Amino acid sequence: MLLLSMASSQIEDDEVFYEESSLKEMPTIKPTFIDLDINKDYLLKAAKKMQSMLYTAEYLTAENSGQVGNTVYFSDRAHQQLGADFVPDDAFLDYTDGSNDITYYIDHKRPSKDIDVQVSNAAIHRAMNTWDEATRSEFGITERNYNETINTGVVAGFFGYGPSVHPIHGYVADVVHAGWLPPAFFDLLAPGGSDFILGVTFTFVIAIDDELVDQDQNGKADVHFREIYYNDKFSWNKESGIDVETVALHEAGHGLSQGHFGKIFGTDDNPKIHFAPRDVMNASYSGVQTVIENTYSEQHLVDWRHWPNN
Repeated sequence: MLLLSMASSQIEDDEVFYEESSLKEMPTIKPTFIDLDINKDYLLKAAKKMQSMLYTAEYLTAENSGQVGNTVYFSDRAHQQLGADFVPDDAFLDYTDGSNDITYYIDHKRPSKDIDVQVSNAAIHRAMNTWDEATRSEFGITERNYNETINTGVVAGFFGYGPSVHPIHGYVADVVHAGWLPPAFFDLLAPGGSDFILGVTFTFVIAIDDELVDQDQNGKADVHFREIYYNDKFSWNKESGIDVETVALHEAGHGLSQGHFGKIFGTDDNPKIHFAPRDVMNASYSGVQTVIENTYSEQHLVDWRHWPNN
């Protein structure tokens, strides 16, 4: 960690000022790697050699857990890429819904143990609407209606948390809020992850014959869809626990290709982490945040301003 030397400077964090001399900047955590190929059980059955390949997982950590969010890569091919992003659906591969809108879907089958599914659904809807309003571009963020006959959760099913879902056929919408999973699922992402991971977003990208597709040649793998899961170990109650809308807003940011944002600071004698600036896309939860601040919103607008030609 790097000790900050400018004692006269200050950092504003949640309306409290901290002398920089008392804080240490925490270094960025290097992404981790898990050798996992979800496609391996399906390739021989596939009519085509087009694959929906698990690419990354980006997770958010609990407040004052001593951990910060990180990115996990799942294949050497993905590890060499600079990132991943959606492409318009008029691309040469017909693997989505033919719409240039970004679509989302909320699965009701994995509800939180703490709150009614209608309450959590409403919080997720508000989060998606917040991102929709922030874009101010030509595309919309559109909900796909819930259908109880549809099974979602490619990653969940692969690890035995629900029915098996084929990676290619698992597309329901561009961003799928796939529900709450037991704590043990999150231990798969990091040692002891069940104790500090609040939510995670998995990205699936398209590959042909094991080569990642970059249809628009922007140096990023083309996203097929993303799945979001929430950790049912935590209390999902705005008054006494974790605010669903805040975490959904963060994970939906990942769903829209946004990364973590802000510098991270800590002290030797206090587990509390401070951010500069405080933002919903910080790598750790720091209380209720249901507004996209201007700094990060501008970056989001840059990413989406020219859609579907970005």
